[in-house]
Amino acid sequence: MACRLACLLAALATAVGAAGCGLGAGEEQGGDGASLRVTRDFGRETLSQATAPKVREDQTAMRFLRSHNDVQTRFGGGFVQSIDGLAGGGASATLDWFFYVNGILAGRGAGEYELSPGDVVQWDYRDWRETMDVRAIVGAFPEPFLHGVDGKRFPVRVECEDAESGACRRVKDVLIEAGVPATGSTLGVPGSQNVIRVVVATWSRARQLNTTRVIESGPRESGVFGRFTEEGESLELLDLDGEVVRTGGPDTGLIAALRPTDKEFVWVVTGGSEQAVESAAAAFEAGALRDAFAVAVEGETVSKLPLQEEEG
Repeated sequence: MACRLACLLAALATAVGAAGCGLGAGEEQGGDGASLRVTRDFGRETLSQATAPKVREDQTAMRFLRSHNDVQTRFGGGFVQSIDGLAGGGASATLDWFFYVNGILAGRGAGEYELSPGDVVQWDYRDWRETMDVRAIVGAFPEPFLHGVDGKRFPVRVECEDAESGACRRVKDVLIEAGVPATGSTLGVPGSQNVIRVVVATWSRARQLNTTRVIESGPRESGVFGRFTEEGESLELLDLDGEVVRTGGPDTGLIAALRPTDKEFVWVVTGGSEQAVESAAAAFEAGALRDAFAVAVEGETVSKLPLQEEEG
């Protein structure tokens, strides 16, 4: 845990002194603006949101946040303590702020993270007692497919168990409609680095991939608060402690994002049955996924994971 805390501090260091306040006077970059979302409890509640019509050359994630919210820091200005009065719990507690850009946990401090046109920045206040290591989330969709990471777009490859299924066609169509030039391929085709992969398959097939099988190990390993039963036919929906709140029915699907390594990006649209995969694919759109870390889809009901007790 000490090692993980050290990693957290390094990842979220904001270098406020070097970054300064305000938007700065850099020239505006071409292309789209940027979006800022401040949420809590794994994206369950939106606290504030803002947009910038253009991104300046010296615009950092920290400046963007400070231009719209009241920010307090600790550790000599190197760690966000509070946003608009909502404070982390300090060294002995497990509540803190984490930030993502285009659905990817930032690998450097907000004061050093220079934004690119189209970036979606999400600050989420959450409990990390079960895991700090949630490296990718689905809530910025259509990012990172549309604008990539650090201003670099990556090829997008949809890997389907059945290329003719309705679920496969829907996922491809949604990406294309969002302006993403996605290609299709067979499940598990070689070449997984510097490509954003979308795996659309029943769990019995999806779990055959080394990059997706980690979901079975639970949130401490995968960052996903859902896992499949041993037979792979049902999805268990977990709470903050990684405990099973309930087990979904035959039509319960899962949409989750994984980042196994710094050069690998994998989304899974899956379930224990073809019906469950179809349910998940139906929720593969910005409105259903907004701000979520991962979602369980039960028929037409979309639930953000982890579940709260009252959702049991």
